[in-house]
Amino acid sequence: MKNVTVTMEDSVADWARMEAARRNTSVSRLVGELLAEKMRHDDAYERAMREALEFEPLPFTGPYGSREDIYAERLNRFR
Repeated sequence: MKNVTVTMEDSVADWARMEAARRNTSVSRLVGELLAEKMRHDDAYERAMREALEFEPLPFTGPYGSREDIYAERLNRFR
């Protein structure tokens, strides 16, 4: 593990101390856990985005329908 120095506003440091005490851990460990969770979240998002972009588009044949054609069934219910 690496030791680092972090600079933060007093209000952030106060919150970190209270949150660390609530979790029964140190501020250092709390910050490390929060950063690790952020890293996992970002990695999961990037992975999901790559997977979504790899999907092949659905095949489409024929002309696009008009707005009236697309909504005809719904519109007929109210006529």
